[in-house]
Amino acid sequence: MSPIHINFSTLLRTAALCLFQVIFIVSVVNSERPKARILASSNVTGGQRHAVNYCAMYDICGARSDDKVLNCPFGSPAVQPSDLFSSKIQSLCPTIAGNVCCTEKQFDTLRSQVQQAVPFLVGCPACLRNFLNLFCELTCSPNQSLFINVTSISKVKNNSTVDGIDFYVDDAFGKGLFESCKDVKFGSMNTLAMDFIGAGAKNFKELYAFLGRKANLNAPGSPYAINFRSAVDESSAMELMNVTTYTCSDTSLGCSCGDCESSTVCSMSAPISSKEKESCSVRIGSLKARCIEFALAILYILLVSLFLGWGLFHKKKGKSPVSRTKPLVNVTDVGVLHHVNRQKDENVPMQMLEDAPQIRNGVRLSIVQGYMSKFYRRYGTWVARNPLFVLCSSLVVVLVLCLGLIRFEVETRPEKLWVGHQSRALQEKDFFDSHLAPFYRIEQLIIATKPDPEHGKSPKIVTENNIKLLFEIQKKVDAIQANYSGLLISLTDICLKPLGQDCATQSVLQYFKMDPLNYDNYGQIGHLEYCFQQYSSADNCRSAFKAPLDPSTALGGFSGNNYTEASAFIVTYPVNNAVDKKGNETKKAIAWEKAFIQLIKDELLPMVQSKNLTISFSSESSIEEELKRESTADAITILISYLVMFAYISLTLGDTPSFTSFYVSSKVLLGFSGVILVMLSVLGSVGFFSAIGVKSTLIIMEVIPFLVLAVGVDNMCILVHAVKRQQLELPLEGRISSALVEVGPSITLASLSEVLAFAVGSFIPMPACRVFSMFAALAVLLDFLLQVTAFVALIVFDFLRAEDNRVDCFPCVKTSGSYADSDKGSDQRKPGLLARYMKEVHAPILGIWGVKLVVISLFAALVLASIALSTRIEPGLEQQIVLPRDSYLQHYFDDLSEYLRIGPPLYFVVKNYNYSSESSQTNRLCSISNCDSNSLLNEISKASLVPDSSYIAKPASSWLDDFLVWMSPEAFGCCRKFTNGSYCPPDDQPPCCSSADGSCSTNGFCNDCTTCFRHSDLQKDRPSTKQFKEKLPWFLNALPSADCAKGGHGAYTTSVELKDYEVGVIRASAFRTYHTPLNKQIDYVNSLRAARKFTSRISDSLKIELFPYSVFYMFFEQYLDIWKTALINLALAIGAVFIVCLAVTFSFWTSAIIILVLTMIVVDLMGVMAILNIQLNAVSVVNLVMAVGIAVEFCVHITHAFLVTSGDRNQRAAAALGTMGASVFSGITLTKLVGVIVLCFSRTEIFVVYYFQMYLALVVLGFLHGLIFLPVFLSMFGPPSRCVLIEKQDNRLSTESQP
Repeated sequence: MSPIHINFSTLLRTAALCLFQVIFIVSVVNSERPKARILASSNVTGGQRHAVNYCAMYDICGARSDDKVLNCPFGSPAVQPSDLFSSKIQSLCPTIAGNVCCTEKQFDTLRSQVQQAVPFLVGCPACLRNFLNLFCELTCSPNQSLFINVTSISKVKNNSTVDGIDFYVDDAFGKGLFESCKDVKFGSMNTLAMDFIGAGAKNFKELYAFLGRKANLNAPGSPYAINFRSAVDESSAMELMNVTTYTCSDTSLGCSCGDCESSTVCSMSAPISSKEKESCSVRIGSLKARCIEFALAILYILLVSLFLGWGLFHKKKGKSPVSRTKPLVNVTDVGVLHHVNRQKDENVPMQMLEDAPQIRNGVRLSIVQGYMSKFYRRYGTWVARNPLFVLCSSLVVVLVLCLGLIRFEVETRPEKLWVGHQSRALQEKDFFDSHLAPFYRIEQLIIATKPDPEHGKSPKIVTENNIKLLFEIQKKVDAIQANYSGLLISLTDICLKPLGQDCATQSVLQYFKMDPLNYDNYGQIGHLEYCFQQYSSADNCRSAFKAPLDPSTALGGFSGNNYTEASAFIVTYPVNNAVDKKGNETKKAIAWEKAFIQLIKDELLPMVQSKNLTISFSSESSIEEELKRESTADAITILISYLVMFAYISLTLGDTPSFTSFYVSSKVLLGFSGVILVMLSVLGSVGFFSAIGVKSTLIIMEVIPFLVLAVGVDNMCILVHAVKRQQLELPLEGRISSALVEVGPSITLASLSEVLAFAVGSFIPMPACRVFSMFAALAVLLDFLLQVTAFVALIVFDFLRAEDNRVDCFPCVKTSGSYADSDKGSDQRKPGLLARYMKEVHAPILGIWGVKLVVISLFAALVLASIALSTRIEPGLEQQIVLPRDSYLQHYFDDLSEYLRIGPPLYFVVKNYNYSSESSQTNRLCSISNCDSNSLLNEISKASLVPDSSYIAKPASSWLDDFLVWMSPEAFGCCRKFTNGSYCPPDDQPPCCSSADGSCSTNGFCNDCTTCFRHSDLQKDRPSTKQFKEKLPWFLNALPSADCAKGGHGAYTTSVELKDYEVGVIRASAFRTYHTPLNKQIDYVNSLRAARKFTSRISDSLKIELFPYSVFYMFFEQYLDIWKTALINLALAIGAVFIVCLAVTFSFWTSAIIILVLTMIVVDLMGVMAILNIQLNAVSVVNLVMAVGIAVEFCVHITHAFLVTSGDRNQRAAAALGTMGASVFSGITLTKLVGVIVLCFSRTEIFVVYYFQMYLALVVLGFLHGLIFLPVFLSMFGPPSRCVLIEKQDNRLSTESQP
């Protein structure tokens, strides 16, 4: 799993639930709704009369077999209604006054049927009024015959009934109606109300076409044809119906900002700019460069010009003579002074001897270095005399630490690996899960066609054969029986059931109610194509779980709304989730998920491939399971890496191969022992932290051993080489002592720097990286301690073995030859080939003045270019990288990016919403009429207009808006009560109707039900505290149906927390919308940043507690400040190294040079990251921090050798290269290189990218800076030598320093 990944897969997968998870409307559009829109009266075709106060249709003369009523085609004068009937008409149709052309039965039918549309439109009074006026005029207008003309009649039970009419309507009315309604939202589905009342019409003519079509039996639509006409024959007496329309910006019937962009409340609020800040750029001809790149180029030209000018002037002027003597100083004034004997071998810059001649070389050391030298001299002698004690005691300490492995545990849960305990996103997730409901577990299949090899276009997936294949797949999935503790778990046991009956599976099979028998009955492919366009309005397109299914949730690979061209089926199984991840419910789900994945691998995969299709799949637990498998995926690769490094160490530590003595001079056993010590240091570190309860991770188990081995090998090589450089005439304890004095300080400096640099990584908030840094720091520290104790003791044993002519690996076997004879004294020992190259070729070339200028210029160019490149590094961690290359999730994530057309759900969570009458928070949140212009939901709506910058795809569904509409007196079919004050459901729900064969016929049980409130009962159309408190549970338990689509059950069940809400405060509530499709890591980061910026602004302006939540936020929060985290940790690491260097060397000049080179290496490494497209994340930040520690080794040994060597700067730089260059190259560069190269064969991409590529780049950059740039820089700007001439005169020491 990605480390980071992880639940990070849920990220893309949750998008598949986007439009379904909240709506669950039982019957938004049943067969009765369209009928309501088109009821009218008509004239008989014979003897038509078109006149004022005359009807074209009057009364009801029959009904179709599907119970859709039909008007009588009889013209008659308009009728004077009774006062009671007139007041009823005025309440619904205020434009109708006086006589009418409808009976009470007709009006009651009109009223009962328009109530289906009222909940969709009541939030925008202007739209609702225009919509009602259309049908009021059609049904009851006294001048009906002027604009209604009956064109055909039909016989129903021997009665003549209307079969078709012409409805003459002015285009101005049509345009006004459509413009006032086109942006009205239907909150619970995050979609437009026009999708329901007009089948997604794009103009008023399309709306008319939908309203006027004659429906088939049991299908939605009008019972007779209505032909809307916009022109009349001048010779006829017909006129165009053109009652006044209201604009949605009308102040008297004002709509909310979200429902009307031109609303006055919208104009009062500041518009949201869609423009993003453009990055600064400079164009030179056809070349376009960013400002920072241009500025760095100018800076480089200036610096190089000045530097080259200085170099040429300095060369021309020549080096002026410099006195090589300084006044004699008393040694007590300069700190600790060590004497050195001048060696004939210039490769050895200083050799500490006890006996000093009258004139000799010495090294003026800092106080710390002086104490370290004294310590290592005495310690080296003691170890050489007591090797067995030192070895045993050090091993005992480490083995004691290893006892902690008894409590060893591995952490694989993504949220525990990659999300910090103090993470704001994690705290918000916990709040959401505990107060509302945890997000669903998601199991998903993506079945796609293969692209055409010639044109690269994928064929469409919606074919008869593929639909039948999908039914077969569904049958097998339904048949899964997973065993959990003896119980058989099926999908129906764990799936999400919004209304408690059917699983909310997201699949195109829902258009057939998930029943293969319905495929032929419903019309096969033609039915699918019909439902793709009418899914929100057609009753026979509703899903088995009673909710409309948006095709974009079940199809992929299409453009726009062209669903028939889709190239992929996306099947999603939402499964109930639980807060307790270790509870039985979660374990049951995991058991089923494992069986689900196994079924796909064993049966579905070959089945789909045989049809020339592809299938990718995932479950909620897939990433965690794949991460566990990853722990063994690279075991062989890591083992080979260790073996290769062991072989190289053995060869490096030994002398130059000689046929006669190689079996004695080789160091295989010593190298093997060194590797064992490295492993013990790792085990000791893991054991210590396991003992105190810190869980390990897969990265720790796989990377730290390699890392510590790569770091530890350097010191092994340096120690052994230092001992071998000593004079053979010295006793072994003298050689060990002198070697430790020579390299001990630099090894200590490098190791402490590494430990501190690694330890700095523990400040990174991500647990996996913090724990990794802690384990690595302790492992490196233990490795250093074992090297200066156990390994030094092993060196003593190995040299004693060699001097006693005992065979390497078989020390009990003794040979007859003399190992000492093969190498008589250091004066006769020839330097190795690499050492000779460093001294005779490499150093002289770098000593050329022109070469120095070129080197400094090139490295300056490299660092400035890297600064420019580093600004291109993007934050993130691709999910595919953290998984094995052969993981089935690799294909799945690729398909998600290619086919998914929906972004992840986004919730705006409001804490402590005060709904009391005294509070104004209700109007600060809602978006219907009379809400504040800058309310939360209005602002979300405006933000959705600029999705490129806000990453919000659409306005939010609002339980509050729907609740206020549900309570509204206009929504007379919603909030109702019996005479005893108890809740009365809509007429199309039991007990108000009798259910038989899925239908519901009115039984009169609810005839005495009345609306909950009259307008006079409300306070400015808002409920009182008592009313709100009493009716909210009713709303949340109300089932949506045709008579009232605003019921909150299913849609908002988990959107409001009712615990302790009686006090007037709702602790938690959520408003759901969706992000735009997010394809790249940077999209996820920017969407989180945009959401937080938005909520911060809204919280400050509205004074409400608000935060955004999406399931992926907790995994991407780290990237919001990843640059800040990286720079702070790098600064701390570099600062720690500087302090250590300054404390040890007591030289600001020396420390500054080391820090300069370290900084250049790290900056150049970041430049390489940009070139290789390596993202900035916790893993790469840890690598950068560790690069500081590792890079120290490339600098500190050369710098230390330069500091303690006599001569001018050129001579000292050449001597430092001759002395330590070979050790740095063979003991540091090559050892790391050998181990790193093996990692390129890893099966896990994260090893290849973040460990092979980054560490390879680090080794190469360290080599270039340590052996090319650093010597050149020291030869030009290095600190003065610590070497002094010492002469003893009259029992008094005097010194003469070397420049």
